[in-house]
Amino acid sequence: MMTGWQKVMHKQPNQAAGIKNMRQIKQKPVRVIAITSGKGGVGKTNLSVNLGVSLAQAGRRVALLDADMGLANVDILLGLSPKYNLSHVLTGEKTLDDIMLTGPAGLKVIPASSGVQQMSELSNIEQAGVIRAFSEIDKNLDVLIVDTAAGISSSVVNFARACQEIIVVVCDEPTSLTDAYAYMKLLNRDYGLSKFHIVTNMVQSIQQGQQLFTKLTKVTDKYLDVSLNYVGAVPFDEYLRKSVQKQIPVVEAFPRSKSALAIRNVAQKIDNWPIKIQAGGYLEFFVERMIQYGAQEDAA
Repeated sequence: MMTGWQKVMHKQPNQAAGIKNMRQIKQKPVRVIAITSGKGGVGKTNLSVNLGVSLAQAGRRVALLDADMGLANVDILLGLSPKYNLSHVLTGEKTLDDIMLTGPAGLKVIPASSGVQQMSELSNIEQAGVIRAFSEIDKNLDVLIVDTAAGISSSVVNFARACQEIIVVVCDEPTSLTDAYAYMKLLNRDYGLSKFHIVTNMVQSIQQGQQLFTKLTKVTDKYLDVSLNYVGAVPFDEYLRKSVQKQIPVVEAFPRSKSALAIRNVAQKIDNWPIKIQAGGYLEFFVERMIQYGAQEDAA
């Protein structure tokens, strides 16, 4: 009997009751992962999409949350046209289930708004209100991937803090490394987070990816009290660019390309991570942390 990953490789060619409901529905734990970066332009969203599809191809029930509240683009990369988005959940017009779209391999996509300024300036309480809606899908998920916006706004920081795992994406640009360092410094110094996973993206070779990670660890080991785990490198190739133009994930459009194979390797490593016991593993934990952080900052 082939495992999910073996099959993938073989086939290459009422928000008000949210927290209460989550406590009553104790399904298998959900892995909650933030994919983030210090700066934009490092391919973070493209990586999020392809990791989500890869995990779905392996038989996992995956949802991808576009947490860039002001400039959403997950739907664009997938060629989807959402009629509703998280702004409609926030106003109470729609439920989370109403706005979810189905992408390749059954990936569930939770679209955010694009070009709506107020969605990029949510208060902490409003952010918590959006996240509370996730009680509706708790029982139907194995993995929730949170594609954050770039930068260090309160929204980005709160989403990252609420997740069990944080993947920081970097590329071979000085600003990418310096901004990734600043981002981890903020989370470490102000919020006590000490473990980060690193993916080097759009590199020319596996060796270059390893060198970038080594360069980053030399600085963090000297100045920060953090632990970095190297997940892998994703090379840039022409097939990746073509897949973006086609609005189809590279793992679907060109499954044997170098970038697709590398992304699938990263996804398999993620799939093997243990779910942290202290996090409870449930979206209940994700929700309660968001509300807790929001309340703390509003009171400050």
